[in-house]
Amino acid sequence: MKTIFTIVFLFIFCFAFPQSTFDYQVQLNPITIPNFPGIHSYAFGQHNGKWVIIGGRLDGIHARQPFNAFPVNSNNTNIYVVDINTNQFWTASLNTLSTSLKEQLQATNFNFYQDGTTLYVLGGYAFSTTADDHVTFNKLTAIDVPNLINAVISGSSILSYFKQMANENFAVTGGHLAKIDDTFYLIGGHRFDGRYNPMNNPTFVQTYTNAIRKFSIDNSGTQLSISNYESISDAVHLHRRDYNLLPQIFPDGSKGYTISSGVFQINVDLPFLYPVDVKSDGYFPQTAFNQYLSNYHSAVSALYDATENRMHNLFFGGISQYYYNGTNLIQDNTVPFVNTISRMTRFADGSLQEYQLPETMPALKGASAEFIPNESLPHYDNEVIKLNDITVDEFVIGHIVGGITSPSTSPFTNNQTSSTSANPTIYEVKLIKNTPLGIQEINGKNPFSMSVSPNPTTSGKVRINFSMPYVTTVDYFVSSLDGKIISDGEISEAKQGENAMNFELDNVSNQVVIITFIFDNKFYVSQKVVVN
Repeated sequence: MKTIFTIVFLFIFCFAFPQSTFDYQVQLNPITIPNFPGIHSYAFGQHNGKWVIIGGRLDGIHARQPFNAFPVNSNNTNIYVVDINTNQFWTASLNTLSTSLKEQLQATNFNFYQDGTTLYVLGGYAFSTTADDHVTFNKLTAIDVPNLINAVISGSSILSYFKQMANENFAVTGGHLAKIDDTFYLIGGHRFDGRYNPMNNPTFVQTYTNAIRKFSIDNSGTQLSISNYESISDAVHLHRRDYNLLPQIFPDGSKGYTISSGVFQINVDLPFLYPVDVKSDGYFPQTAFNQYLSNYHSAVSALYDATENRMHNLFFGGISQYYYNGTNLIQDNTVPFVNTISRMTRFADGSLQEYQLPETMPALKGASAEFIPNESLPHYDNEVIKLNDITVDEFVIGHIVGGITSPSTSPFTNNQTSSTSANPTIYEVKLIKNTPLGIQEINGKNPFSMSVSPNPTTSGKVRINFSMPYVTTVDYFVSSLDGKIISDGEISEAKQGENAMNFELDNVSNQVVIITFIFDNKFYVSQKVVVN
């Protein structure tokens, strides 16, 4: 997180009480299971109303000091099975597994996805006794969820319910694993080896994937295998980790995902604000829209209204660069903990709109929590809830489980990480059909624009026109279609209103490049240019 604290009141936003597009109130009901631990940044699967929780951490947000960050004694070394209907839980130790399995499965910030009855857990970061260091694991593990749940409850052996393979392309933490049709998608994230150091001293090596990695998994035999591996790279738009990935039903009826926010921008240590859609035919940065109220991984839920062709995405608390103080939207570059509950809706025409809901989290909670959906509700195979198929006026959409609790907004910046903790309270999330009041509508429109001419160009020289509603910083990146950065820099002396400049594409010929302008460290505009 950035350590400079600034608060500004943004003039570009408007506040209104719009006609409702989501006729539900949100209600959070706390559930306490005796002796159930606080936990965050884990992987989960579920079957027949029971959850299995693997890995994650039992402490709060990681410390600033390298020697104290991600201590081994706060790794979760147990498998937890929870029956939320009876408020019971059972445990089994990872220590009965092979070294390779138990090292990976006590890690944090996995990439995971449940496909039918199989939970796939990929990567993750923790101390490895084998490597004698903190590492990002290069492992993919398949877990038989129903049989593992039964074994944990009965106290029988769990050894036969795991398969594992190694692949260096799977050494990723802080991304997400997803699936579209028959293809798995490993989206974003980074490889982080060594001890965390906020001053970037040489205690670690970090490499962002800047990529979407696609592959097929064969889990039919005794050994896991993959095929059809493909990597799509973009060092500007896919430079993301610790974001929220939401399954989507797009306006044309197709299924895919939306990358919401995440960190860090390539030019500054601040979160991305615009989302990126991921579909079977590619990825699509939505730079015309900024989402302000949720930036780091938190509990999220996705619901689709087929009648109105509206996709609703709910975000519960977490960590954010922006939050409300009354009716004022405040920018805080320390990126604090917040109690905001917000919604992002995609309309039938593809446009996006963000809303702050009147309800809030009961405290500064939600960061690194998971939302475990209610599988008994009608839903698509990508877990999107079928809102129109629900006929009752009150219903439970799922539960917020775990996450980090903080007594203050900026414990990391203020070196008070020891005051944070893992949240043991589970929150039942209920929707109640009613027209909500007090919703804040946020103008997320990108007010900046840019055009390039001539396009195509034969000289490597182009004219760039760009419009600025106010004077601010302007950074630029030139990147190739395979995701590599060709050049970058800053534009000085830009003025409010219309601007024009000559721009040279040095050492570029016979290829398509992408010119990206970044305004005010938050608004992105990209243009493909053909250079002959």
